[in-house]
Amino acid sequence: MGRAEEVVSMLPQHRDVIVVGASAGGVEALRTLIAGVPGDLAAAIAVVLHMPAGGTSALPQILRRFGNLPTVTASNGAPLRPGTVYVARPDHHLVLIDDEVALSHGPTENGHRPAINALFRSAALSLGPRVIGVLLSGVLDDGVAGLVAIKAQGGLVVVQDPADALYPGMPENAIRNVAADYVLPAAEIGPLLGTLTKENSVEPASSPSSLLRLENEIARDQRTSTDYQANGVGVSSGLTCPDCQGVLSELTSADGRYRCRVGHAWSVEALLEAQGGVFERALWTALRSLDEKRNLAERMCRDARQRGNERLVERYQQMADEARQAAGVLRAHLTGLPASPEPTGDG
Repeated sequence: MGRAEEVVSMLPQHRDVIVVGASAGGVEALRTLIAGVPGDLAAAIAVVLHMPAGGTSALPQILRRFGNLPTVTASNGAPLRPGTVYVARPDHHLVLIDDEVALSHGPTENGHRPAINALFRSAALSLGPRVIGVLLSGVLDDGVAGLVAIKAQGGLVVVQDPADALYPGMPENAIRNVAADYVLPAAEIGPLLGTLTKENSVEPASSPSSLLRLENEIARDQRTSTDYQANGVGVSSGLTCPDCQGVLSELTSADGRYRCRVGHAWSVEALLEAQGGVFERALWTALRSLDEKRNLAERMCRDARQRGNERLVERYQQMADEARQAAGVLRAHLTGLPASPEPTGDG
């Protein structure tokens, strides 16, 4: 680095990039936040809201109607312009590379694409102390690891007050795991951002960890099949990925997070939730199989009776009764309703 570049790098910088993440209840929180942002904001805003992979998002139109800033759907390679809001596209990670927007189809994180962590990590790695990270209403803990990265790289962390959030899970997890600089209702965050972006950033960025660089490359779809153990940042967990059933590595320099070789990422809470969903789907599959077994056994019982074979009638009726009883217990567990006796078959 030359003397002139060194002097420039030491000059105070404005915090001119704001990254915002939200999930359940996030539309209301985002609408309130954006409505309070001043029209002369000297910073770009990038927004990720968890959304289904298919279809389109009306979020840009919603925020445009309630806010004072131009709001656009993020497009690959677009420059980050102060006073503009960039909204993630469905089924694409929104990441920042220096002062540009980038889209990727990298592996899901906590079952989401776009994922909040992917945006937050990329901003922390590329822009360091210029970044303000904002986490709003939602369940579980997507975005928390990203806030940790933003804080480590000299950025500021703002969290919606859980008492103000429709779904307080994400804000509560953030407050437990990150030393948030501000915890405020959504209505107060917009004006705060106007103030913070006028201040100089004085905290230098620390050297990014190898894990931060690696995870950012995965989100950008540059490393889609990574051996975390070989890279020294993971150990085999003995658990499987709910998305692809691959073996999960536990990331050794992170707090309770996992990655599979494909790159799917999971926090402990999201993994537990997803495994619960896998288990429930398996139970429903088992219930369907028991109902089909009962129906088939009853059909065979009727056929055996018509042929006058009482030995087979007894055998098939017993199989039908056993399947009926097992299905009743399983159905009661899945629905939360008491098992009701069903009439026995024709036998």
